[in-house]
Amino acid sequence: MALALLWKCTKCGRLFANRNQSHSCFRYTLRERLAGKSPVAIALFRHFAELVKRCGPVRIVPEKTRIAFQVRMSFAAMSLRRDRIVGHVVLARRLEHPRFTKIECISARNHVHSFRFNSHSELDHEVLAWLREAYRVGQQLHLSKREDNWKA
Repeated sequence: MALALLWKCTKCGRLFANRNQSHSCFRYTLRERLAGKSPVAIALFRHFAELVKRCGPVRIVPEKTRIAFQVRMSFAAMSLRRDRIVGHVVLARRLEHPRFTKIECISARNHVHSFRFNSHSELDHEVLAWLREAYRVGQQLHLSKREDNWKA
């Protein structure tokens, strides 16, 4: 499956899989997004980001209200709270699991699974497996006609 080039917003420079993608056109640095956050939340963010990076090359996109992780499309995002991180992963299927706080079905192949992590021990092999599956969604492999191209 040949993938089209990413579209670049002429105002903020952000890359998107879809031309003229709706977004908040702000420029933030990761340092700005982490400023004033607690050491606990920053450490959890860094641990989560390390798990994401184990999946493959990724863009970390600091936004107004969250920090997104993107390949072609954003496949995970998080916000830092006082003593925890909250966010979501996008999977091509609905995955019922007690660790998800909410699941939203955006389309037949895009299901947003929300989470909350309070400790490093929660960022385990299971979360890495979700991230690997979400990473393939970020690559848009789930849109291939051959489903076995994206299944984890």
